[in-house]
Amino acid sequence: MVKLIMAATGSGKTKNIIDLVNEAAAQEPGSIVCIAKGNQLNFDISHKARLINVQDYSVSNYSSLLGFVAGIHAGNYDITKIFIDSLYKVACDDKPEDADQFILALDEFSSKHSVEFTVALSGDAASASDVMKKYL
Repeated sequence: MVKLIMAATGSGKTKNIIDLVNEAAAQEPGSIVCIAKGNQLNFDISHKARLINVQDYSVSNYSSLLGFVAGIHAGNYDITKIFIDSLYKVACDDKPEDADQFILALDEFSSKHSVEFTVALSGDAASASDVMKKYL
């Protein structure tokens, strides 16, 4: 399952991700991962969840981000939920058509490996692509 949180910049998407990560960390029996760009969430995310700063790795596009996610899962099969904050920033790509392909690949990965994804991205939900609307 893939769930998108899509709203304008400054509307509280990151706060929503923080709350969802912390709630999942408190309730889920499996491992929780949050992927973000930068260290701004270090003190907000529960120590029970794994916070990963993609700037520490060579993530530079959607393809490398998908490989990164697969590698994280390969290293820990207990992961039940992965959260991605600010998708366009994490992937270094703000083209919706590229994001569409990534979201479809995440959905396939989710089905195959039983991992739930919650992804936050900036944009007007009313003008989201058909692919994105399916996951809102």
